[in-house]
Amino acid sequence: MSLRVTQGMMHMQLMRNLNRNLSQMEQLQQQTTTGRKINKASDDPVGITYSLRYRAELSANEQYQKNVDSALSWLDFNDTVLSQAGDVLERVKELATQASNGTNPDVALTNIKSEVEQLKTQLIDIANSKINGKYVFNGENFNQIPFDKSKPGFNARMVSGDSGTIEYAVGNQIKLDINLTAEQVFGAADLSTSGTGDNVFSVLDRIISALGSTDYAGVAAELPNIEKSADRFLNAQAEIGARVNRVELMQNRLSDMEINLTDLQSKVEDADFEKLLIDTQINENIYQASLSVGAKVIKQSLVDFLR
Repeated sequence: MSLRVTQGMMHMQLMRNLNRNLSQMEQLQQQTTTGRKINKASDDPVGITYSLRYRAELSANEQYQKNVDSALSWLDFNDTVLSQAGDVLERVKELATQASNGTNPDVALTNIKSEVEQLKTQLIDIANSKINGKYVFNGENFNQIPFDKSKPGFNARMVSGDSGTIEYAVGNQIKLDINLTAEQVFGAADLSTSGTGDNVFSVLDRIISALGSTDYAGVAAELPNIEKSADRFLNAQAEIGARVNRVELMQNRLSDMEINLTDLQSKVEDADFEKLLIDTQINENIYQASLSVGAKVIKQSLVDFLR
């Protein structure tokens, strides 16, 4: 049984073909304009899931990189502060060595005592160092000053500070602690009434007291304790250096991950311009051919013979 082809069927088929060609041209034009081959979920339902996943991972990676930068800033600041503390203690050692000589007159000891007192004040200021409004040696209580000289009965050797750990998330389930506590740097709080501990401020207090009483032997006896406090500073700096190395390795890893994720995202989302230009030209030629053929096929109808 033969199928009768009518003018209406020819018109409908032509319109369907033209609309399909126009739709393809519109899609190619949109891809060319945006530079992306996925502009809506229906363009590639499978690809859009990968695209969203890569975007989420890139966003997380960007935040991790910001955290790494903040961690490095904190660690670098700590290293600078510890270097300053080491310089202070080095000067204290020079003065103590000089003062332990029994030939010094009283006026020389008085001057040395005055300078050691100033150095102690400087060390307290270093202990109260802060970055971006956060005190670096007070653990999780970084918004509170650890060595508050305004408190009644303040004594630096008795300050323990908060022992909490500050951690930065630098990867998926990867956290790094970046702070040092006051006890790690300056020694355990000395709560004894006589101040006999190895806390650096206890050592300075004993040196100041010995200088005030012209106790040459007492000053000389504190030289090993000064060395011990200096070693504590150096150990703290070594710990900071190790953490900096770890953070820098993490920074390189995150940078590599960003490149890989961006490349994967580009393969899923970005359009191939050379292919788009070729497809656009082919589609345009097809559309023009469709118009030309359609005009020839359906230009005559029954109306033309009823004139």
